[in-house]
Amino acid sequence: MQTDFLALFAPRYWGTWLGLGLLWLLTRLPYVWQLKAGRWLGRTVYRLAKRRRRIAAINLNLCFPELSVSEREALLIQHFESLGMGLLEMVTAWWVADKHLAHLGQLEGFEHLEAALSRGKGVILLSAHFTSLEIGTRFLTLKTQVHATYRPHENPVVELFMKKSRELHAEKAISRDAIRDMVRSLRQNKPVWFAIDQNFGHKNSVFAPFFGIPAATNTATARLAKLTGAAVVPFFVSRLPDAKGYQVILQPALTDFPTDDNVADATTVNGLIEQQTRQAPEQYLWAHRRFKDRPNDEERFY
Repeated sequence: MQTDFLALFAPRYWGTWLGLGLLWLLTRLPYVWQLKAGRWLGRTVYRLAKRRRRIAAINLNLCFPELSVSEREALLIQHFESLGMGLLEMVTAWWVADKHLAHLGQLEGFEHLEAALSRGKGVILLSAHFTSLEIGTRFLTLKTQVHATYRPHENPVVELFMKKSRELHAEKAISRDAIRDMVRSLRQNKPVWFAIDQNFGHKNSVFAPFFGIPAATNTATARLAKLTGAAVVPFFVSRLPDAKGYQVILQPALTDFPTDDNVADATTVNGLIEQQTRQAPEQYLWAHRRFKDRPNDEERFY
């Protein structure tokens, strides 16, 4: 165990340690300056990350054909600014004390979570990859226990900080592949935070519309709800303008969900995410290849 820990300080990880150190220093800045630093970081990534910029541009072209070329370009830049702010929000959620953070979150609809938990079968907090998702979950942990799923990071230094920091605030951090752990948490009547809106291939997925485009959509939300009887409560967060903080929204538990139709259930999930995305389109994760897999060997977009 000691050997594994010492391996994290190998020269190949020095850059990671330096980067995390710089991010920690930025979390010491006043909130307004953090947002400015995040926008600058995002614009820098916009200029340098040509592949991600291309992916995001394709997604915006597909999903917002009604916008002009100049409007989509402006939205693309705003998206990368949002990504930069989201990175600082993530480490802020990891490292900033409750007393310095609580005033930034406006939590709405907590009664919906309480009502769902009163059923005694657990709650799936249905979320999506918005750029402020990490800090939004942190605000929820100020009010209640949360078991949060996550994708383990390939870099062991980042994984160490990410898992330990999340477990410091959430009651439990669960790898997204640990289905048994999720089921166990739900059967303990815990709220399990879940974001399954990315393209994971054809396995356990169906094609359901997202912005009118067939998108490979994982069916895990419906399968977990059916297996455990857990309620599904939509949970979203958006960054407010003018540095006013964040709106954290819990919606009423879904009714007539899940059904016996996987496509219908996936369409319901995608519709909820699309509805939230349209309210602040720059804050959704467009730099991901959401439409990578195509039905019936259709022509690929990327």
